[in-house]
Formats: sequence, structure tokens, C-alpha cells
Amino acid sequence: MSTAPANNSTAAPYLAVNNIEVIYDHVILVLKGVSLQVPQGKIVALLGANGAGKSTTLKSISTLLRGERGDVTKGSVEFKGERIDQLTPNELVRRGLSQVMEGRHCFGHLTIEENLLTGAYTRRISRAELKDSLDMVYHYFPRLKQRRGSQAGYTSGGEQQMCAIGRALMAKPSMILLDEPSMGLAPQIVEEIFEIVKDLNGKENVSFLLAEQNTMVALRYADFGYILENGRVVMEGDAQELASNEDVKEFYLGVSGAARKSFRDMKFYRRRKRWLA
Repeated sequence: MSTAPANNSTAAPYLAVNNIEVIYDHVILVLKGVSLQVPQGKIVALLGANGAGKSTTLKSISTLLRGERGDVTKGSVEFKGERIDQLTPNELVRRGLSQVMEGRHCFGHLTIEENLLTGAYTRRISRAELKDSLDMVYHYFPRLKQRRGSQAGYTSGGEQQMCAIGRALMAKPSMILLDEPSMGLAPQIVEEIFEIVKDLNGKENVSFLLAEQNTMVALRYADFGYILENGRVVMEGDAQELASNEDVKEFYLGVSGAARKSFRDMKFYRRRKRWLA
């Protein structure tokens, strides 16, 4: 199985997380030597059960971790070949990296369009450019155009998720960190959102690192995947290879009659050595 996503050039990965360790409140060790790469123009899935460390990994990249009393105590994060783990979140947005948080987090008292406009706050652009950005969002999310004047708090969960992604797009990112986009949504809406993500990746060249518990849906749309367990990367590989891996099927879908077990018991589990470096 592959050990890193293929990159067509000798250049550094677009996003590189290098052996990071994360501690909350100076006591609780959450991530233990996590390393991953996202090539430019690709979709990479970060998979794992609830509490595996997926959201913490994304917040470590976007530097939102500090607002939750968390710290990256070892390792580094690089974006476009430059170290970014000491930058502020707004500086990262200006550089083209945005995060869509788990749980959508729309401004409930604002309309859909007002929510979208807040996403362009870091850009100094003309009214014409702002309109072009709005039109682009409405092109990919026609539902939002229909609900543009509605208060976000009174829209459906799927519409709020679309609004959160659209707001991130208003910053004109080259990479989006997407945290649990399927959470709490009907299967039909989940498919619709993932189809839009695929379109944005192919037509707008936006790279995605998405954290997702819905393993089979995520792997169907991703190019490469990493599986986290207890704060460590325990498996990685091409998305199609992971989707067809019997151990992944058993662990996440329960296709065998055996009791649920850890990847440490699986025959393909390879203990990662990077956190010992």
C-alpha cells in the first residue's frame, strides 16, 4: 500500500503536516506524531472514529487550536512550502487556506447572503469582484441563491452546510479544510454536497483535506486517505485501495460477524514510527 499521495513534480507537497504532537491544557496528549500530505489539486480524506483526532488535526493546521487551549508542541505544518503553524487564522485565510468547521457555525441572525459576504472580509476587492464571487458561489449552490434573503438560522441543516462552504469560498481559497461535512445530514444531501466538492476540486482547482466519519462516501470522492486511531495515523493509501481493503470494511462497516476491534489487531496494521523521530 502507498505511503504517501503521488505528486507529479519534485516540488514540496502543497500542504505538509510533519510529525505533529498536540497537547490540550498542558496535560492531555491528543495527537501523537501525525504526518500527512495533500498534493495541489487533490482531495485527501482524513478518516477515523469519533475522538480519533480528526478535528484536532484540522485545527492544528488552521491554527484555531489555540482558541481551545491546545498547542502544537512538536513538529511543523507547511503550506506552499512555507511554515505556517505560527501564523494567525486570518493570515492563513489571506494565504489561501480556509477551514469549514464541524457543525456549520453560520451566523443565525444574518441572512444567507450576509453570511456569504462575511467570507470576503479579508479581501480588498471591488464591488464587481465581490459580485463575481457571489455569483460563483450561487452557481455551485443554487439552493443558496433561492434562500439568499432568509435568515440562516431558519434554513435546513444542508443549506447551512452549503452556506458554510460558500462562505469559505468567498475568501477565494486554494485549499479548504472541511470538517465532518456529512454530520447530521440526510444521505441525499450528503451526496449533493460531496458532488459539489468534487466539482470545486475539478473546475476551480481547490484542494481539500476533509475529515469524515462516513468512510465509504469520503473514499468514493477522495484521491487518497489517512486513517487515524487514538491520535496516530494507523493506515494510509490510495482511496480506492482503502475502500476495498477488508480490514477497513470490517472496522467501519462491520461486514464480518466478529466483534469490533482495533486496527492494532488487523493483519495490515503497520505501527507508525514517525512519532518516535
